[in-house]
Amino acid sequence: MKISYDAEADALYIELRPLAPGTAECRQLTDDLAADYGPDGRLAGIEILDASVVLGNELQRMVLEVSPVLTAKIA
Repeated sequence: MKISYDAEADALYIELRPLAPGTAECRQLTDDLAADYGPDGRLAGIEILDASVVLGNELQRMVLEVSPVLTAKIA
């Protein structure tokens, strides 16, 4: 996962998984929120426009929590 913020554009992007260029399907959810989906229909990223307005003070304080990865044994 990668989180990036462009202060000039005031846009925050949360990349959940990388996609090859030109393969994302962007769906506008609200005026300020868009979701990118991969060719398989799975969510790949979320873009927040006007992030400083939408997130307010939360943009100043981000906390990333990482839990242990659960692995499954495939027979």
